[in-house]
Amino acid sequence: MKLNRMLTAAALSLTLAVPALAFADTVNLKADLAASSEVPPKDSQGHGKLDGTYDTSSKLLQWKVTYADLTGPASMAHFHGPAPVGKNAGVVIPIDPSKLPSPIEGSATLTDAQAKDLLAGNWYFNVHTAKNPGGEIRGQVEAAK
Repeated sequence: MKLNRMLTAAALSLTLAVPALAFADTVNLKADLAASSEVPPKDSQGHGKLDGTYDTSSKLLQWKVTYADLTGPASMAHFHGPAPVGKNAGVVIPIDPSKLPSPIEGSATLTDAQAKDLLAGNWYFNVHTAKNPGGEIRGQVEAAK
């Protein structure tokens, strides 16, 4: 009887712990893309949103970016870093030109250094157009709350 209670308690503990373990290694990410966030700010009605996940075990970053109302078709898009809000940085992950129409979806495996910068909030995503070759809309990538 005592053994039966112990086994039941152990099974219940595992049942409760397994879902937490399954999600413990995934960080949800987001960025709100706006022309006012570009450095320097741009004059555009363009806007967008990035939703992503980063798996700390596999080091896989996955993303989906939607955008609208740009001054023209997207000509480029990238993850940049490391840089805090208001600063520019080099390209970390370029987006294949064939994947530029909204929604932009993709994935990449990060290095330890890249993951550290990403999780510290030091990456941003931006979308470029012919009228704004340096970037038309931009958003800082951060953990979703």
